[in-house]
Amino acid sequence: MLRWLFRDRATGAVVVAQPPNASLAVFLACTVALWLVDPAGDVRAALVVVRTLALGVWAVDELLRGVNPFRRILGATVLTATLIGLLTG
Repeated sequence: MLRWLFRDRATGAVVVAQPPNASLAVFLACTVALWLVDPAGDVRAALVVVRTLALGVWAVDELLRGVNPFRRILGATVLTATLIGLLTG
């Protein structure tokens, strides 16, 4: 079961984590900026919107193109949590 979950279908390597792609890097940069700078007003709103969109793009990308079932499940979980947060937030 674990081999099936974590095995890269193209290379056969076990993949749990990878270097972040552009959308995840944008999400992380916005999160760090919100945490360190703690801006107010329009700047804060823009960072929150960009952060949420970047996370959504990353999640959809993982769901559709993840290298193994774990990454696809992770994408689906993050996308679901993000949508629930938007709908209830």
